[in-house]
Amino acid sequence: MTEPTAPLEQHGPPPALEMRGITKRYPGVLANDGIDLQVHPGEIHALLGENGAGKTTLMNILYGLATPDAGQILLDGEPVSISSPSDAIRRGISMVHQHFMLVPVLSVADNILLGEEPMAGPVFLDRRSAYGRLRDLATFFGWEIDLDAPVGTLSVGWQQRVEILKAVYRNAQILVLDEPTAVLTPQETREIFTMLRRLTTEGYSIIFISHKLYEVLEIANRITVIRRGRVVGERLPSQTDEEDLAQLMVGREVQLTVDRGTSHPGEPRLVVDDLYARDDRGHEVVHGVSLEVRAGEVLGIAGVAGNGQDELVEALVGLRRPSAGRVQLDGHDVTGAGPRDLHQRGMAFVPADRHRFGLVLSYPLTDNLVLTDYFRPPYARGIMRDEDAIRVQAGKAVEQYDIRTPSVDVAAATLSGGNQQKVIVARELDRDLRLLVLDQPTRGLDVGSIEFIHRQAIAKRDAGTAILLVSAELDEVLELSDRIGVMYRGRLVALMDARSATREAVGLLMATGGSQPQKTDTGAA
Repeated sequence: MTEPTAPLEQHGPPPALEMRGITKRYPGVLANDGIDLQVHPGEIHALLGENGAGKTTLMNILYGLATPDAGQILLDGEPVSISSPSDAIRRGISMVHQHFMLVPVLSVADNILLGEEPMAGPVFLDRRSAYGRLRDLATFFGWEIDLDAPVGTLSVGWQQRVEILKAVYRNAQILVLDEPTAVLTPQETREIFTMLRRLTTEGYSIIFISHKLYEVLEIANRITVIRRGRVVGERLPSQTDEEDLAQLMVGREVQLTVDRGTSHPGEPRLVVDDLYARDDRGHEVVHGVSLEVRAGEVLGIAGVAGNGQDELVEALVGLRRPSAGRVQLDGHDVTGAGPRDLHQRGMAFVPADRHRFGLVLSYPLTDNLVLTDYFRPPYARGIMRDEDAIRVQAGKAVEQYDIRTPSVDVAAATLSGGNQQKVIVARELDRDLRLLVLDQPTRGLDVGSIEFIHRQAIAKRDAGTAILLVSAELDEVLELSDRIGVMYRGRLVALMDARSATREAVGLLMATGGSQPQKTDTGAA
């Protein structure tokens, strides 16, 4: 398909939101280059683009977190100046971030009212009227929700509802949703979509940011695609498909589903026997997990976030000591072994939190690319670093793994999320491996980066590496895995051949653990 750049014609009242000619420059980067965007009342408008395309900058400008160098924002046809998030909220604009901005120990009501507490006189809170309005809103959405339940006890899907309820309670008419379904089950996603459609019938305008193209086609009324700071196309869902949108985003054809071919599993590389682990508060969150990962296969672990996957992975890669059980790598007992020992035994780890566990953000790429081997030849001779060898390695990695950076000397913090992830992948995969642990390897990444990382994983599998994939992205687990396990409340509740697994069946196991779902007021996990 060709790339139309002219906006689709609209008739009727002025847009609820119009951004005209928005331009924003940072040192060495033109983040937004004359972007035009219109969002109409009662419309779900999807905004697509690669990591680093300019979506975040544009939404930060709308939300008052950044100031444009040029351009204009109009609300209901009237020019406005938005100087801060509180200014945006006052004007009816709210943003629901990918990482929830909730306080787990506070109740549902207290999270919603925080900073917006209704007063009955100068001293006392008017909680009765606030609770009444919250119950009215919940009834509008068809929910039964316990306003006094601590948010930390709710499922991820219900926490997403609380975030949206908070925005609506604060009289937002324009909602920006950043990856709202990133960690939801298919069933939870359907419920959120029902909620969004109900909002549009009341005239709310929604900007929907997602890398799940099939969801965008299902929920959006219109789609705008940004590439390298410019609008490169606008589409109606009925006039496009996933392949067209991906090509617009990346500027080339993208293979949306990697051809994983046929695996040829060998001997078990990783054997986990009756493993238990505790979280940082001392609560047992992994309960007797047993599994094995064989050479030349991908074992995918699916599960809603917060069901013990993080602690399981940390126990396997040396970041958390198991409270009981045994871990073997190539027949050697490595229970409780540290990350360096496991690395030297041929284990590689791509962490879910790349900032906390994968990179030193203030360090240049040269250092980040040898973080696990800087003390060994060829990067060191005794106590002396070999800077030339380190720079040669960095140059090879940038080229081989398509890391888009102006220089190997820039700090990792200056790269987009997708390129930061490529730095970690390049460092961890650029050697002979026995076991590769991938924890949420493509969380928040665009289709081009996802395609690249999936190809690298399958290439390693075909070279004989055993791969353990842990992901809240059900589609990723289904596409990459040879076998699939499901974690629910700290237990491995199912193990199946990926060829016979379906989205609905695995999604139901993620949501219920295999038991019949029970009706609950809060969706507490």
